[in-house]
Amino acid sequence: MFESLFKYPRVVARHRAGPFVEARERYLNHCVRQGLAGATLQRYARELLVIADRIDITSGAAIGLPAIEVAADRWARQQRQKQRVQDLHWSRQLFVQTATSWLHFLGCLQEPKAKISPWVDRLADFATYQRDERGLSPVTIASQCWHAEKFLSWLGIQDRGFDQVCLADVDAFLASQGKLGWSRVSVATSAMALRGFFRHAARRGWCAGSIAAGIDSPRLFRHEGLPTGPAWPDVQRLIASTSGDSQRDIRDRAILTLLATYGLRSGEVAGLRLQDVDWEREIISISRPKPRRVQQYPLVRETGEAILRYLQGVRPRCEQREIFLTLKPPFRQISTGALYYLVSKRLGALGIHLPRRGPHSLRHACAGHLMAEGFSLKQIGDHLGHRSVYATRIYAKVDLAGLREVADFDLGGLQ
Repeated sequence: MFESLFKYPRVVARHRAGPFVEARERYLNHCVRQGLAGATLQRYARELLVIADRIDITSGAAIGLPAIEVAADRWARQQRQKQRVQDLHWSRQLFVQTATSWLHFLGCLQEPKAKISPWVDRLADFATYQRDERGLSPVTIASQCWHAEKFLSWLGIQDRGFDQVCLADVDAFLASQGKLGWSRVSVATSAMALRGFFRHAARRGWCAGSIAAGIDSPRLFRHEGLPTGPAWPDVQRLIASTSGDSQRDIRDRAILTLLATYGLRSGEVAGLRLQDVDWEREIISISRPKPRRVQQYPLVRETGEAILRYLQGVRPRCEQREIFLTLKPPFRQISTGALYYLVSKRLGALGIHLPRRGPHSLRHACAGHLMAEGFSLKQIGDHLGHRSVYATRIYAKVDLAGLREVADFDLGGLQ
């Protein structure tokens, strides 16, 4: 490993002669498999040699963060005394980050104990009920638990325990979030999640049953919650904006065609794996989190070509099985946050301004396009992976052109 990183024999010999050479080399090989660049591997190798001189991993005891920080402070001060650095911060930070990653890889790191919240058991019980009894998707459960935890954290700040909770506390919490800039839709979503949580809490005997029934949501206007997405010509402009030959353009084109063609959710795109594309049968399999099933689609030619170009020319060779990875090492699965940034930035660059311009807006654009093409609600719902046509019928409300045609229809004297 060191021979491939450094070209001078004296430098290689110094790394070979340092302490814990096998443990350092094993970690560097692990970093290679993760796809780290050569310059990054060189920096890690140099830092590991410094760390191995200052931290003993042979004692058998787990090494905690305080011990790492003491060694880092001592090393940073030595660097400044030798006038190699002016600021201690970066030397210390690199030491701590590299040592923590190395010791974690070796199993020598004393992991910090997770802070246990007083309500963690109740949130876990609520999540289990929502999953096992109601069959909700992991994404929905995570969202509801997030809102419940946010309320409970707020309650703790008010120095009130859960046994003291009342309806006025919930109202005060929702009002405080509105003052912090939450929209009416966000506050209404939080209220709905808290109703579910307090209904469950009442069944468990944790609180009075009247709280859930009394939680009121802000008024939502008729068209406030309707799905909004870019017009289909704008979607075509968006995809055309990725016609370049850069790595980012090639990857983004594959992602955008998936979002627009199949109306996928961001998590479904991020979770796509190499084995999900059957090139021989020209089928792509999508793991749908809400219906909890795998749905197969014919692989559209344009989408297939975009994915293939990304796989052949851009995607790094590494152990990760997800299709879409970060462009820079260490290579890892692209996050849903990165997908939001991707879509939002490109829409903004084209001057396409929407109330919501993340990946979900392309799902709405796909549904609207299918509606305009004359597909039935059942067909659209099947395409989007809806469990029921009731989830799809909202798109009929935004087909204003179709509704106007109905309004203008001549009833032939039956009026």
